[in-house]
Amino acid sequence: MELTPYVDRLRSDLSDAAAAGGAEAQAAAERLALALDPATRMVLLEALAQAAAEISGSLEHDAVDVRMTGRDPEFVVTRLASEEPAAPPPPPAPPGPPEAPEDDSQSRITLRLPESIKARAEEAANQVGQSLNAWLVDAVRDVLDATASGTRLDVHVGRNRISLTGEPGKRKQVRGWVT
Repeated sequence: MELTPYVDRLRSDLSDAAAAGGAEAQAAAERLALALDPATRMVLLEALAQAAAEISGSLEHDAVDVRMTGRDPEFVVTRLASEEPAAPPPPPAPPGPPEAPEDDSQSRITLRLPESIKARAEEAANQVGQSLNAWLVDAVRDVLDATASGTRLDVHVGRNRISLTGEPGKRKQVRGWVT
């Protein structure tokens, strides 16, 4: 979706309105319109993101996201729950300590990942038959559960290792290396 026609129309409307004030007002309006171009685009993007979130909230198995392609937004529809998983689901994890019930409401965030990491995360999600969103939610939940219980969490990716240790309510330590 190109935003330029909308920004140009706003600029034209501002110039037309300023024409009633004379040449000096019209010149000031043109300078103002140029200065407001980035802010106008940002407001339009925020409106599109809010619209996508509202549409996603009314869909049962799909999510609508706004992604940027250059300077222009693009709507992407993602299936949240696949009817036939690509691979059998992993065996259930052993039951842990009883927890307070989780809040079922959802919150929406934007996560910007390098394309190479996104591709690897999608591949990992496909291997366990999950959507990328579900896989990321599980990954965050696992890290939070491990740090909240004070257990040590070692994450190994190839030769890289990251260790998270800590006790509830105390400062957490992150140690490791990345090559």
